[in-house]
Amino acid sequence: MDVIAVIAQKGGTGKTTLTLALAVAAQLAGKVTAIVDLDPQSTASNWSDRREAESPVVVSAQPARLPHVLTSAEASGAALVLIDTPPRAEQAALAAAKAAHLILIPCRPVIYDLETMATTLELVRFAGDKPVIAILNGVPPRGSKKDQAVDVIRQLGPRVCPAAFGWRMAFSDAGALGLTAQEYDPGSKSAIETDEVYRFVSKLIN
Repeated sequence: MDVIAVIAQKGGTGKTTLTLALAVAAQLAGKVTAIVDLDPQSTASNWSDRREAESPVVVSAQPARLPHVLTSAEASGAALVLIDTPPRAEQAALAAAKAAHLILIPCRPVIYDLETMATTLELVRFAGDKPVIAILNGVPPRGSKKDQAVDVIRQLGPRVCPAAFGWRMAFSDAGALGLTAQEYDPGSKSAIETDEVYRFVSKLIN
């Protein structure tokens, strides 16, 4: 079973959006997938409550219970588990990072997110030598902000996913219905971006 932790110490970077998008993309690709929601705000769990489909399963848990939850997920046949973490919560982020085979850090191409990425990287390094990938979110349709952000992130060390999520209402509109962009509007740019990000991440864990 593969485990991916989605971590960022700043709020509003798109952790839950990325987690849900990748989980559903994996499910659509034929993988039995589960989500562990470590965020006390329970955004992923609330999304699941609005969702008509029974999968992917979302389990709300405390950081101390994470090893048990992962063991149960594997016993239930899960091939992939994504862990959604809260901002400004070192205990949850570190627990997720230690349990993960791959760490994803979503980041918007704005100075506030880029400034806090160093803090996130410092924290996940305590989890050992784990592969870390930055994924840009909320990228404007025009301008050079994406290229500038990629340059800054690379100077900090992690690889940057070549695909990114644009600034698109489909992500939030889909979430309000318990869906992801791929389900809400399969032919949209947001759905295509989700597929591109999933394909990149999937190659890393395979």
